[in-house]
Amino acid sequence: MSFLPEILPIAREAGALLMSYFGKVVIEYKGEVDLVTEADRKAEALIVERIRSKWPTHEITGEEGTRTDSGGAYRWYIDPLDGTTNFAHGYPVFCVSIALEHKGERIAGVVYDPTRDELFAAEKGSGAELNGRKIHVSNTATLAESLIATGFPSHKRHKNPNIHFYHRITLHSHGIRRAGSAAMDLAYVACGRYDGYWEFNLNPWDTAAGVLLVEEAGGKVTGVYNTPFDIASREVVASNTILHPALLAELQSVIEGRDREELPDPRVLARPRSS
Repeated sequence: MSFLPEILPIAREAGALLMSYFGKVVIEYKGEVDLVTEADRKAEALIVERIRSKWPTHEITGEEGTRTDSGGAYRWYIDPLDGTTNFAHGYPVFCVSIALEHKGERIAGVVYDPTRDELFAAEKGSGAELNGRKIHVSNTATLAESLIATGFPSHKRHKNPNIHFYHRITLHSHGIRRAGSAAMDLAYVACGRYDGYWEFNLNPWDTAAGVLLVEEAGGKVTGVYNTPFDIASREVVASNTILHPALLAELQSVIEGRDREELPDPRVLARPRSS
């Protein structure tokens, strides 16, 4: 049974709703720094309503609080607006993420970027697509030539160790991007725009759809210690498969405190240029 034909229009409808709010939202705070907008809540309500009307017995886990757990075999993971901080500031990098799991196995996933009208979709065993065209991970062979993505939490960034990993990998890659949407980062690995991605402190709704996209596009996804990806683990390392050992080795080097390179003295950069 294919679920994608019915998921795709739901994602597009939610994306259209987000765009109707884009540039007009009032920011609210869920915590010290976590943002939520009316658009988040309305989009989740729309997606949940559509799912319940079609599959009333399915379980749902949504970022904005929708939770059902009656022991059913199917579970949906919904992030109605991944990239809320970007959205709230008028920065056009955000998406809708919807994934379906059956007995613990991800079987369908969709990531929709409404600002570019890019709809990424994957179904278990059927490959991954972007707007109906097959996509595949990159064939970049070395970390030095790779473009890698990562992300940072919206709160307590000063206590997050990812800056150490960022420092290490930015020195050994062609560059690092921090776009602010985990689901889109994974989608970009799937279509070859990024060669790899890692992040910590994630939630199931951040990764469920994107991980399936990467896997179905020929990529690899694990934990930091090369363990099988666990949706409850809060960490993810994704790559084009070729780079996976090198990316994991760099992360492990930081964890073990090996070959640490000191940051340059900022006063050197601030000196006036000689005429």
